[in-house]
Amino acid sequence: MSMEERRERGGRSVVQMVVVGIVAAAIGIAIGLAIDWFPPVASTQADKIDTLWDVLIIASVPMFVLVTVVVVFAVIDFRMRPGEENLDGPPIHGNTRLEIIWTAAPAVLIVGLCVYAYTVLHDIEQAPANQRERQVNVTGQQFAWTFEYNEGGRKFTNAQLYLPIGQSVKFNVRSRDVIHDFWVPDFRMKIDAVPGITTHYRVTPTKLGEHDVVCAELCGLGHAYMRQSAHVMTRQAYAAWVRRASRAGAPPAAPGGGAPAGGQTPADAVAKQIFMNGDTKTNATACGGCHTLAEAGTNGQVGPNLDKALKGKDAAFIQQSILDPNAVIAPGFSKDIMPPNYKETLSAAQIKALVDYLGKVTK
Repeated sequence: MSMEERRERGGRSVVQMVVVGIVAAAIGIAIGLAIDWFPPVASTQADKIDTLWDVLIIASVPMFVLVTVVVVFAVIDFRMRPGEENLDGPPIHGNTRLEIIWTAAPAVLIVGLCVYAYTVLHDIEQAPANQRERQVNVTGQQFAWTFEYNEGGRKFTNAQLYLPIGQSVKFNVRSRDVIHDFWVPDFRMKIDAVPGITTHYRVTPTKLGEHDVVCAELCGLGHAYMRQSAHVMTRQAYAAWVRRASRAGAPPAAPGGGAPAGGQTPADAVAKQIFMNGDTKTNATACGGCHTLAEAGTNGQVGPNLDKALKGKDAAFIQQSILDPNAVIAPGFSKDIMPPNYKETLSAAQIKALVDYLGKVTK
């Protein structure tokens, strides 16, 4: 092929590449923006993060298309043809201007995206102005989350996350054992829970309802089951929940003294508190983070529903299930999900109270 023919074919290829590249990039961007990549937006931070994602798609698709189109056209135009097996390619000289452009353009693009990403990160980490910010201490432990609240001087813990809509909350995230990752996909925010240090992030919920709380760091055999719920409520409903939850650990008072009302003993109240919130002094995991129990108002799905699994069971079976959780595995569940150390993290009196309480409420 003569040099003139090569130049003519090269000119046609450049025009074709530009046309194909523009069309392919436009289609790729349209598809990328049309795909519903994420769960529903449920926080003010999620909007900014979703916009960042869209910007990354708009910037990255044309670069991918450019590289792909050039490679495909080079393969078509400059492939070896029959009879050319022993020929060298035509002598060429590098295009200095083109090399500068393809080095500088991606560099400028990357710097621009980094600056924008940093701006978004800085923005979503800022505390809201002129607004009281709520703080919730989050503790991860194989395989459940525990949430500690301080509402008007009333400190209490719960196995479920409850938040009022439209108010900023700062999470202080810790771990009692291994590395976990505290993630609420609908909020788009996540951060590692690392033993020995406290990490932080904040969100402002914008969508009422239940949202999954997930561990996003492989933390053991029960990692896939380390799922709980974040309940976003109206401010009035949240205030009512705080009043109920802050009283949950105290024995209900009986008129004129004597035994607590409702037939519940002080030991039952202690056991219910342990079931719902664990024991922070001894690092005992809250049972309610993993189990559903109607009387305690918990709805964990990591382990069996105790209203069904313990119905009609005697005290010996319940105690064995606490101290040796692998002895009998409920259908649909596997071994090594439930912590095996309750004998060390709970006293004999606490275990007895828990056994008696579960026996009563699951008859």
